Amino acid sequence: MAGSEQSTSPQSAKRSFGDRVRGGASLVLHHAKKHTGVGIVCAVAYFDPGNWGVDLQAGSQFGYHLLFIVLLAGLIAVFYQVLASRLGCVTGLDLASHSRLLLYNRPKHTLLYRWLGLYPLYMLAEIAIVATDLAELLGSAIALCLLFPKLELWHGVLLTATDVIFILAMGDPLRGKPVKMFELLIAALVLAVLISMVIVISKVEVDWAQAFDGFVPSKHIFASGGVYTSVGIIGATVMPHSLFLGSALATQDRVSFRETHETELQKVESKDSTDELLEEKSEKPPSLIHKFFLDCKESILAAFRTPSPSDYSKGVDTYADHVNNAYEFVRAHIYHATFDMVGSLLGFAVIINSLILILASAVFYYQNPNPGSTSPASLFDAYDLIRDSVGKPAATIFAIALLCSGQSSSIIATVAGQAVCEGFIRWRVSPIMRRLVTRLLAIIPSVIVAIAVGRNGVDTLLIASQVVLSFVLPFITLPLLWCTSSKAIMTVKKTRLIDPPRISTTTTVEVEVVQISEKPLSSSCPAPSIVSSHGGEDTGAAELGEAQEEVVDYSNNKLTIGLGTVIWLVIAAANVYAIVELGINPSNA
Repeated sequence: MAGSEQSTSPQSAKRSFGDRVRGGASLVLHHAKKHTGVGIVCAVAYFDPGNWGVDLQAGSQFGYHLLFIVLLAGLIAVFYQVLASRLGCVTGLDLASHSRLLLYNRPKHTLLYRWLGLYPLYMLAEIAIVATDLAELLGSAIALCLLFPKLELWHGVLLTATDVIFILAMGDPLRGKPVKMFELLIAALVLAVLISMVIVISKVEVDWAQAFDGFVPSKHIFASGGVYTSVGIIGATVMPHSLFLGSALATQDRVSFRETHETELQKVESKDSTDELLEEKSEKPPSLIHKFFLDCKESILAAFRTPSPSDYSKGVDTYADHVNNAYEFVRAHIYHATFDMVGSLLGFAVIINSLILILASAVFYYQNPNPGSTSPASLFDAYDLIRDSVGKPAATIFAIALLCSGQSSSIIATVAGQAVCEGFIRWRVSPIMRRLVTRLLAIIPSVIVAIAVGRNGVDTLLIASQVVLSFVLPFITLPLLWCTSSKAIMTVKKTRLIDPPRISTTTTVEVEVVQISEKPLSSSCPAPSIVSSHGGEDTGAAELGEAQEEVVDYSNNKLTIGLGTVIWLVIAAANVYAIVELGINPSNA
């Protein structure tokens, strides 16, 4: 008996260990399914076609030396995106809504704050959206021309205006609950870009030891044109519209924490309407195919409707009217959101941007007899060189990756524009209308430049759009740093039960008489507690214990505030330096 028990105990231990492994894996998959998505959506903005243009220019002119700027820009993006995510998760308000609350209803000099603060900031945010969409439009148009050489460049520009069809079946990602179809579509496009770049870079001869040295700071950053290109890299990487979008998506409930309870009247109305429909229509239930077409029709019609205001993000005018999310909600989301954001940005955005720069360095800079003497490489140049040196399949994959990057980034820009106009000025518009307005503002200069100047003009416009984003960035990040550093904004209330004090049965307690209103108590009004003259409660309340509210502070600590201030000053100083350098020597651009 003992021997049999000893022989089976190791097997039981193995089974229990296997069960623990399977249980742990199941738990990880469960959390990944629930909480991943926002990071990948925000990461798309950090390797859009604007990044491609700037990274190709940096690699062709400076080799691997500006990889340090790519890494630095990625870390800055992680810093700001995590702050935006924390802001949305803790407060339930996105960055645009916070900007409105900070500047719209000031008790003193109200109009001054609005016209010199809120509205100019809103215009800068819209400029950033248009500049972003301009880059997506140009990148997608170039990709179409590379894949279909018979197309003229302006044909590609016009064709990219039809990408609104991607929005029709996705729903609205800003309405409180995550839209998984939207996140899965973006994730598929991101993986397509990453896989395509890995395939292309594997066909090119790269000195990886020298490439990794490029992640170390060097004097080449301050060479002629280096600062302007570095500012372009920062502007192309740290995208203002992604901060608005990240904070908006962070307000979503991803674990079904908020329970939506219908009132009795709503239930009755719903039941009555259902009964009426059943009486009017005694037909058989629709088939699966019929139901599929009905759902598609509803999705298309919904894309043209003005969305309802978000229940958790847009319905307040002052901070006095707003209550932050519950502590349990914040605790269930904030750390998962941080891990998702950091992993996605470092695992996708930084790697893809580095691969693009390494590709440009390998094929343009180090294969050139006079490195650094060539003009900046464009997307057309990269395609032609890859086609001639590596082969047509690799060049085609390069163009497909560029097209996927442009389309995914374009969808993100649309959703971010919707969050910006809703948050700043409470202007709700249908996704289709928002897309058309933004796209028309980007199409006009693109078509003019494409027809009048051609490829060189389009490349210059692509780089310039990223520099504009860098100039806008300090104005957008200032309210983000202010809000996340404010204890009044970033605190939540936590309810804690206090163990009741033990009262001896021999102790005499004098009870003070409390006058109670004759009005009957409703179910929503708590019964008044009977307070002891000694400061204690009734023994009945003491047996149950009492609830005490604590304040949990999620605002930035001193180290984070100092780091954020340094980053902000560095970006602002780099922008000023680039403007001065551009004014003195325009050829450096």
